[in-house]
Amino acid sequence: MVTHQELIFRQLLTLQDGTRVLLRPLATDDRQPLADLYSAATFEERRYMHYEVRDPKVVAAWVEHLDHSKVMHLVAVVGDRIVGDATLIFGHGPERHRAQVFIFLAKDFRRRGLGNRMLQALIEIARQRNLYLLEAQIIHDQTSFIKAFQSLGFEAKCTLEDYFMPPDGELWNVVLMILRLRSPNEEF
Repeated sequence: MVTHQELIFRQLLTLQDGTRVLLRPLATDDRQPLADLYSAATFEERRYMHYEVRDPKVVAAWVEHLDHSKVMHLVAVVGDRIVGDATLIFGHGPERHRAQVFIFLAKDFRRRGLGNRMLQALIEIARQRNLYLLEAQIIHDQTSFIKAFQSLGFEAKCTLEDYFMPPDGELWNVVLMILRLRSPNEEF
């Protein structure tokens, strides 16, 4: 269940270079700025994504069907521009104790600490929702991403062989990264 606190969540960050960034939940009027963020995704970046994000219909569907109880998009905004999208996809039924994490940043906002700060905000939201686990699936040769998630407490639990197939049909191994937020013996 989405809380009022999550819907009004705002966090103002100052990056090391002085750039001020607002973190907030995705809103219904964010369709074009979000489409602009993803339209700059290169072919190589899109190979790692689950959706064809350069298709305006895909982004439009995300915005038009916002349901923060199922998917929580946290966007990073500079002026009128969305420069990052960090997402929690909440499990349901027997998976209701966990969420999957995804993140995408504009090229000019990478390696500036923004991704780390966005993930920290998602972790806090997940804790507020009393989740037990966060999960990230990272292609095994993306070692810098694996190290970044490890720096936030995620652990590499296993490598899933031939688990991801990009559009060209090649098979890639995926590292399953888990962050435990609560002990399993705590009351649910």
